[in-house]
Order: sequence, then C-alpha cells, then structure tokens
Amino acid sequence: MFSTLSTWIISIAGIICVSVIVELILPSGAMNRYIKGIFAFIIILVIILPVPKLLKSKLDLSEILDYGQIEVDENYLYQLNLDKLNYLKEELETQTQTLGYKNVVISINADIFSSAFQIKSIYVDLSQIGISENAPHKNIIEIRQDISSVITKQIKIEEEKIYFNE
Repeated sequence: MFSTLSTWIISIAGIICVSVIVELILPSGAMNRYIKGIFAFIIILVIILPVPKLLKSKLDLSEILDYGQIEVDENYLYQLNLDKLNYLKEELETQTQTLGYKNVVISINADIFSSAFQIKSIYVDLSQIGISENAPHKNIIEIRQDISSVITKQIKIEEEKIYFNE
C-alpha cells in the first residue's frame, strides 16, 4: 500500500517537473499554449487514475503514518494534575476571602496519578476562621452554606462530598 502511494506521488512530481522543463524550453506563442494544455491534461490523468485503485483497497493510515507505541508520561500527568489541584485550592481560598472569611484552609482530595483528574472530596477547616470587619455577621451554618456554594460553583461537586471541620 505504501509503495503504491509513494509511486503515485513520485509520478505526479515527475510529470510536473517535465512540464516545467518543457515550458521553459518552448518559445512563447500558440504552440506553447497547446502544449501547456496537454501537460495539464496529463497531470490530471496522473492524479486521477490511481484513485479508484486506492479506494478499492483498504487504506490503513497506520501503515503510512507509523506512530509506534504511544506512551503516557506519568510524571507529566502527575505534575499537571498537582498544578491543577493547587490552583483550585488557591482559587477557592481567594474566593472565600472575598466573602469576608479569613484563615479558611481548604484541602482537596483528588486522584492526581491518573490521566482523568477527578476530585473525590473537599475538606474545609474553619477552626481558625476570622470574619472581616466589613462582612455581615453570620452564624456558622450560613458560613458553611456560603463556602459550599462557592465550592460547588467553582468545581461542580456534590455538597455531600464537602466536609467541614469547625
């Protein structure tokens, strides 16, 4: 299959080279125009004639484009998932600070060793929480609801997988 394809490409390149050489040799005039037309017709034939043969045979791109065995770089996936995890943690802590809650520590439990990054659960430590002066005073249940809504909007995780430590 590959030899047929390479022969076809070589023949196209060859006929184009011959037509360019003939065009350079011939003087300009009516004869040049006819010869250009003949070579254009021959190029079209060279391109079209092998197409039915190629369509009848099973075209296997793996023979042409031999990629070999594809391997996953586990160290790269680990680092990528770890960076994702740290970014999400920092983003959630920043959003809780914008709500007026200080010293909220968020821990994310995720499988960072697989290619599919999946968050299993989230732990929120409220034992050192501080409320800023301009934030409205709320009880602990309302604070938990605020933080849960921030987490579920950012990560799209069920509230049952969010655990609080007070």
